Amino acid sequence: MGQNVDSPMPENSKKKYAVIGGGHGGLAMAGALAVQGFSVNMFNKTAERIKYIKMMGGIQVSGKMDGFGRLNRVTHRIKEALEDVDIIMVVIPATGHRYVAEICAQYLQDGQMVVLNPGRTGGALEFRAVLRKANVKADVIIAEAQTFIFASRTIGPAQSRIFGIKNVVPVAALPAMKTSRVVEALKEAFPQFVPADNILQTSFDNIGAIFHPAPTILNSARIESTAGDFEYYHEGITPGVAKIIEQMDHERIAVADALGLKAISSHEWLDSAYGATGSTLYDAIQNNIGYKGIKAPSNLQHRYIFEDVPASLVPIASIGDMLGVETEMIKAIIRLATGIHGVDYWSTGRNVQRLGIAGMTAEQIVELAEKGNDDNEN
Repeated sequence: MGQNVDSPMPENSKKKYAVIGGGHGGLAMAGALAVQGFSVNMFNKTAERIKYIKMMGGIQVSGKMDGFGRLNRVTHRIKEALEDVDIIMVVIPATGHRYVAEICAQYLQDGQMVVLNPGRTGGALEFRAVLRKANVKADVIIAEAQTFIFASRTIGPAQSRIFGIKNVVPVAALPAMKTSRVVEALKEAFPQFVPADNILQTSFDNIGAIFHPAPTILNSARIESTAGDFEYYHEGITPGVAKIIEQMDHERIAVADALGLKAISSHEWLDSAYGATGSTLYDAIQNNIGYKGIKAPSNLQHRYIFEDVPASLVPIASIGDMLGVETEMIKAIIRLATGIHGVDYWSTGRNVQRLGIAGMTAEQIVELAEKGNDDNEN
């Protein structure tokens, strides 16, 4: 439990933040920053979602942090949210990153940093592509986190409970040469952020791409007949399902390898994140006590499909196609998701056209990630 405090008045030397998003993550992020004494503007596209926060003047935080975080401004007008802030924390489903880039474009200012929490796969590339299309001239750094720093839930109209705070969260800027500036700026509030090699690392170490869509889709009948009343990992991932996701994992790693990147395997990740080991991926999942009690989604209209397919699987497969790497199992899950939701995720998701890298070689993509060079772009 954290110390129980009301947030102090922000110090002039502290960075000023805007938090984009009024969901579980947005409330936790805005509340945590405000409790620490940072000036925070909070934005949500609908006023209804944040009206109680505006009435209260802030967010009550409990759990790993405790206290009332008083906000500087609560608004559904993006211009007001971005005024006079240093760091813009985007805390919404990755499918909304394009929209946020579009509405922010004309109001971004020199020196601001945009951090996607998290970027999923290709978040920073997509955000950058939108700003370029809008001909944004402001000198802005775009960065993405590999995962979200908090495990949290909204427990009231203006209340957030933070159940856990990750010890380490890799973050990378586009280009990578600016990552140190982002980490330095963030460490005052979140020393947990550490530099990743580049945005390709944060994007391809997105393990949710493997553990979310396939088990959900392959358990469709069970989810719909039981409203998700079974353990998602320990019961939903059977030996057969584990073989499917392991093949998808091999495809993800192969695409990363084509970019000269060593991506962590799901098996290795389970060991490093949870200390869960086993001779097979199935065994490691079953041996992970951290998954005990986690229920499946209650229905198929869930972010494990509508976020993780277009913002995680589609970019992996699309980049794979461009670089000549087969991703047949990943594509099979994309096709099933399209059938279930009736949405053409291949066209609407983060394909190479939407990422702004269509026609580029592996070397050109790496150079873009490292140096931000535009010379090789089509």
